[in-house]
Amino acid sequence: MRKTLSITLLAAALSGAAALPADACTGITLKSKDGHTVVARTIEWGGSDLNSQYVVVPRGYRQQSLLPGGQTDGMNFTARYGYIGLSVEQEQFVAEGLNEAGLSAGLFYFPAYGQYEAYAPEKKASTIADLQLVAWLLGECATIDEVKEAVRQVHVVQIDPRASTVHWRFVDKTGRQVVLEIVDGGELRFYDNPLGVLTNSPDLPWHLTNLNNYVNLYPGPAPAQQLGSAELKQFGAGSGFLGIPGDVTPPSRFVRAAFYQATAPQQDTAEKAVLQGFQILNNFDIPVGIEFAGGKVPADIPSATQWTSATDAAGGIIYFRTMYNSRIRSIDLNRIDFARVSYRAVPMDKAKAQPIEDITIE
Repeated sequence: MRKTLSITLLAAALSGAAALPADACTGITLKSKDGHTVVARTIEWGGSDLNSQYVVVPRGYRQQSLLPGGQTDGMNFTARYGYIGLSVEQEQFVAEGLNEAGLSAGLFYFPAYGQYEAYAPEKKASTIADLQLVAWLLGECATIDEVKEAVRQVHVVQIDPRASTVHWRFVDKTGRQVVLEIVDGGELRFYDNPLGVLTNSPDLPWHLTNLNNYVNLYPGPAPAQQLGSAELKQFGAGSGFLGIPGDVTPPSRFVRAAFYQATAPQQDTAEKAVLQGFQILNNFDIPVGIEFAGGKVPADIPSATQWTSATDAAGGIIYFRTMYNSRIRSIDLNRIDFARVSYRAVPMDKAKAQPIEDITIE
């Protein structure tokens, strides 16, 4: 089966996406003592509900890329591997996912710094939309090396110039991690990312260099010291982190994520690392109100952080929770027969309201 999107729906999705102000995502990486690598991330979109879904894609499922101008006749691609994707706006736009071979892939907003090549109609058979790159690569590749080779064979373009560009994180079951950024009209830049942190603009090397501005930070308490005749002492725990940036800009979130991740105790199992990942990312939930001028805050969503996910690539499990339901849900790919399962796209939340458990006291 081939899945396409009507021009009317495409235009509606893009016009909504272009108007949204929140270009924020935060990604971290944790390694458990049993040898698993867990990647976790948030996704933010502050202007409206992304209507996110989880997508079950079987082996052999055929899709076709969308193109600029509402065209729906871009590159055809068929999934060699089955996968689970977490999509935004439209089911074709997979923002995070995991395939049966253990490849994890996700996109992060990258405004003002990314620049894809210009769309050339004569190359449409090998042209893919940036928002569908994750879906194609999850169905096509098992390793980082395969991802690198595959991307070199296609032309990645932007569906609508009003929308933000993105960059991508890929992790295979060995724990190897790379970031792909496309700049200067189509130049592919792959960066090994042993630190495992990713946010948004500027580029990854800039963020890694910027960490040097925070060489003074360390875990634990700051020692007391004399300032003339006055003794200076900490007011509470964690004074070694005094000065860590607290705003929600990408550079500040990168610094916080790097230090929270680096100081987190290593967990025994992948499942415990997953729970730790969600706990750390609690610190990156963005309230809707801070991203808007006074009086212009949308009233229809509870948070700009629409969902948070964690992926155990080697274990074959993807987890998520949403702004409507903080309960962690999981999908175990090992229990899915991707040769027989049918394609489906299911809303992440059956009811858009946080469940509250009533405790009866007798």
